This record gives sequence, structure tokens and C-alpha cells, in this order.
Amino acid sequence: MKNIPRIFISNDIAPGIILPAPSDAVHYLRHVMRRGDFLTFANGHEFTATLSDDNKNIVVGACTSHDDPSNDITLMFSPIKRTDDLLNMATQMGVRAFVPVIMERTVASHINWNRMQKIVIEASEQSNRNSVPEIMPPVRFSDMDLSDIVFADERCAYGTELPTTAHGATKILIGPEGGFSPAEFSALDNSGAIGISLGKTILRAELAAAVAISRITLQEK
Repeated sequence: MKNIPRIFISNDIAPGIILPAPSDAVHYLRHVMRRGDFLTFANGHEFTATLSDDNKNIVVGACTSHDDPSNDITLMFSPIKRTDDLLNMATQMGVRAFVPVIMERTVASHINWNRMQKIVIEASEQSNRNSVPEIMPPVRFSDMDLSDIVFADERCAYGTELPTTAHGATKILIGPEGGFSPAEFSALDNSGAIGISLGKTILRAELAAAVAISRITLQEK
């Protein structure tokens, strides 16, 4: 269904239900796209939908045959100055959930998480996925179970030989802009976490997240 707008309305939708129409959706459909039909989605499913003639309600139609391209990856990351870019790219790559992690070198402490939620919704609409990733409450690195985590290990840039993929991984950890601290590296190494190489250069955190996701998901093809 090319060229039909995709708009996320709510996670509580099913064929035949009627929902109040959000004002921003009404404006977009009537004044930008100049139409009343669109696609909506939630929880892995996509539906046809129609805006009522009086612009007050949305009627959800049938479920389409479009499969959700999302994956099962949870991305754990230190909040950074460009958290919006990180979430945007990772959402487009199909990430299921985000977990902000407070680390020793985390410097971005005042993130507008409501704005971040809007960014992942817009990225979900644009990227043809049928679900919006969940943004979990921030956790401290010291409180995490690190045993089944794959992490982007910048030590490969300094000569350490590391694998480039981790088969079956569903949890990826990205460090802060200043990198993992020595104590954090020690905790990761001692826990059995798997460090993977992202190449011989030091990447910005938002790019490191995208590369790490691709290193995991490409092996699924």
C-alpha cells in the first residue's frame, strides 16, 4: 500500500473500534495529505483506518497482510547529547526496546523523554514497522545483569582482537561519549559479556549503536 500515510494512534486498537481523532492527525490528513484514509499500527499489526467526515473520530478497519519488520533487540545506551539521533536511527533499524543506562562518564542527564517518545513514534511511522519501541526507565550500570549482553568494545581500535558478530544476541550495550571506564570494562569482562568490534576507528555513540545493530541483524538474513 504505497503512498498511503501511516499514523500511530494508540496501542489499544483492533478492527472495528472507533477512537477520538488526535488534532495533529486531523491536520496532517486533511491539510497536508488532503485525504481521510490511512494506515495505523500497534503491537506488530497494521490496520486500515479512516477519519470520519466530521474529523472527530477514527474508524479502524481490517488488519493488513504487512509483516512487522521489527526485531527482538533491546538497545541499552548511555544518554548522549544526540540521543534523538540515536533513537531515530535505531528505531528505523527495528529495535524493540530502549534502556537508558547511567554510567560513570554519562554527561547528558536532562533528556526530554516525552520528546524522545515522539521521535521514536515518527521513526516507526516512516520506517514501515508495525510497532513502536518502548523506552524503559533509566537504570544504573552497577545495577545491571551483564551476563547476556553484547557491547560495543572500543578497545578494538587500540589493537585488541574481537569478534565482529554475536549470534543470537538480543541485548546490545553502547557506552557514553567518553567511553566505558576501566571499572566498567572490568565488570563487563568479569560478567561474561561479549565485546564486539565495530572497526578500527572510534565512532560517535549514535553511529556505534547503528553499526552494532547491523552487526547483529545482518546474520539473520
